[in-house]
Amino acid sequence: MKAAPTGARHATEAPEPIVYVVDDDGGVRTSLKWLLESVGLCVHSYANGREFLDAADPSVPGCILLDVRMPYMGGFDLQEGLAPRGFLLPVIFLTAHGDIPMTVRAMKGGAYDFLEKPFNDQALIDRVQAALQLSLRQHAAAATRGSLRSRLGQLSAREREVFEKMVEGKSSKVIASELDISYKTVEVHRAHIREKLDVTSLAELVRLALEDRSANDSDPGMRE
Repeated sequence: MKAAPTGARHATEAPEPIVYVVDDDGGVRTSLKWLLESVGLCVHSYANGREFLDAADPSVPGCILLDVRMPYMGGFDLQEGLAPRGFLLPVIFLTAHGDIPMTVRAMKGGAYDFLEKPFNDQALIDRVQAALQLSLRQHAAAATRGSLRSRLGQLSAREREVFEKMVEGKSSKVIASELDISYKTVEVHRAHIREKLDVTSLAELVRLALEDRSANDSDPGMRE
């Protein structure tokens, strides 16, 4: 049976994304929940940042609709605490008291958007949908990086050296000469590399190496 494309065999179905509403105003939380659920979105709501951190799961994609001023933990404090805890959640700030310095601080902190209340319902839904798509892409990229690290992490230091030279297109004879090891030893390493990485061709090895380099060069937290 033909092997699945590199990366595909390790893919898992992403969980349903969640829109987190974090606002100390109960009326705002309720109205936002109704609005977003009316278009089929899953919504969880919290009165402040501390409640959110105690309950939310970093492995689940989604986005946050976040008030700025709240007791116990305000919006900016929560925003700063997301990445260290492993959250990949675009932040949309919602506030009735916005100003230019506040907006600048939010955007410099990596916020996806900053909206002032009252806002247009459809405009908010559109921004939320776009933020959710970004979060899904970020989680997929993170999963790919994790899979690559896991697979490549199985290689010994010597196998990694052989792997790098293999994807450069060098023959076993050349690799043996450059690493000052025997041809037979190179062939053994090549077999172990294919087995550990679960690949059957040089093309798959090259694709894996390119994916690894791309993952290392990418910035999943960058806004799009």
